[in-house]
Parts: sequence; structure tokens; C-alpha cells
Amino acid sequence: MKLRKVPEWLSVPLILSAFGALVLFERRRPLRRLTESKLTRDARNLAVAAAGAMALQLAERPVIAPLTAFVERRRWGLLKCARLPAWLEVTLAVVLLDYTLYIWHYVTHKVEWLWRFHVVHHVDLDMDASTALRFHFAELALSVPWRAGQVMVIGVSPFAFSLWQTLLFLSIMFHHSNVRLPIEVERALNRIIVTPRMHGIHHSTVRAETDSNWSSGLTVWDYLHGTLRLNVPQDEIDIGVPAYREPEEVALESILEMPFTRQRATWELHEGFKLPTRHRHAELSPDQLSV
Repeated sequence: MKLRKVPEWLSVPLILSAFGALVLFERRRPLRRLTESKLTRDARNLAVAAAGAMALQLAERPVIAPLTAFVERRRWGLLKCARLPAWLEVTLAVVLLDYTLYIWHYVTHKVEWLWRFHVVHHVDLDMDASTALRFHFAELALSVPWRAGQVMVIGVSPFAFSLWQTLLFLSIMFHHSNVRLPIEVERALNRIIVTPRMHGIHHSTVRAETDSNWSSGLTVWDYLHGTLRLNVPQDEIDIGVPAYREPEEVALESILEMPFTRQRATWELHEGFKLPTRHRHAELSPDQLSV
């Protein structure tokens, strides 16, 4: 019998177990020092995540579930036209979904009105596994037309889509986590997938560093587009954006309202805040992962 999708009895416990394991390792081997109480931040981020999950249930699921079924039934999209073996079709679908998510991530940073929503993810003053779940519900709703386009153009089946979603959750929780891996292990992993040190650079208050490392799963997209940057030591990184540096400025009510209210210029310095200077990585190659 053909598997229609990854069953939730498998994907949900897997994602929850991975989240729990990462939280445990964050306590034992933290990569960066925290500036806020972890309990406070986790509660805030999980509240944002709950609103996001509701948005996905209301906006994405009624669209994408029947759309993937339509694609499968009518053999719509590039991969369906190619009539590939099932294993190869699913593999290519996951890879192409990952690449087009790279493009969407880039767009959310570069299109001003989309950045108003995505900045909620970046104003977090620390970064850990809970940050992976901190996307504004309106940003998730706005991503539905893009997701529908991915499914239709690529030709994504229900199984391929559910597999990609499961892998994506695992990936973003991992690379947002505050887990200090042995540098040799991370350098090996980083040749293939996004890692905590790599993504920490993307969450830097230095705009040139935020404008790098757009990949969400495979690092190959940053290699191909010349947007890979690995040479910033983690203890030189301030997580967040320059415009919002105080905990009260990123409280739950404030970040839920943020896309709909007047925002500060993201990259203008908050009063009394200084951008970090960069010294130790100056002689390192941009693709040389630093501690």
C-alpha cells in the first residue's frame, strides 16, 4: 500500500523528542551566553509558536493538503512530468522545496513589507531551539501562496511534502539551538547541513552578517550563491537587531503588535548600543568555520 504521508504518530513524537533533547543539551553545553531568562523566553516563544500553529491550521492546511493531492492525482508539476522512480521523485521534491525556501527566506529579508513580519523572528535577544518556533502568525499566513507555488511548480506529492515538513522542523530546531558541538563535528556537518554556529551568524546584529547564511536545510545553496559566511566567532556575536535591545521592547505583546505598528529602522543603533568590532576572524576565509 502506497504511503500517502508521513504519519503524525511518527512525526509529532519525533519533533517533540528532538526539541526536548536540544533543550537538555543547551543546558549542558551552551554555545552562547544568554542575556534573558530562558524560562521567560521559552514561554514567550512558545506562545508565538502556538499562534503560528493556529495560523497554519487555518491558512495553510486547507490549501496545501488538497493541492498536493491534486498534484498527485493529475500528475501536475515538473517532477510529475518527468515520470521518475518514486524514491528519486521524493528526494528531488525535498531538495527543491529546500532550495525554494532559501529563496523565500531571502525575499522576507529584502522586501520591506515582508521584513516587517520576519523581523519578529530576529528581534529575539538570544537564540535557541525555541527561536526556531518563533515566527509571527501573519508571516506564516503570508507564506501560503509561496508554498502553494512550490507545490504546483515542483510537483510535490502529499508524502514528499509531509517528509519535507518533518525534516524542516528538525533542521530549524537544530540550527537555531544553543548547543556547543565539538568544532570538528560541526565542521563536518556544515559541509552538508546548516549548523548552530552557521545560523548564529545569520542572527547577528551586524547587517553584513545577517545578509548571509540563508539556507534552512542544505548548505549547498549558500555555497552556490556566494552567501556563505562562517568566519565569525560565536563570542563576538550579539544576537538580535540594533533597533531593539531591551527585554521590555521584545515582550510578547510588543512582538505580536510589531508588524502592524510603526517600527524603528532595524539597523539604526539603539541608544547606548555599540556594534561589535571584528578582529579575530579577519584572516580567516569566509567559509572557514570559527569557534
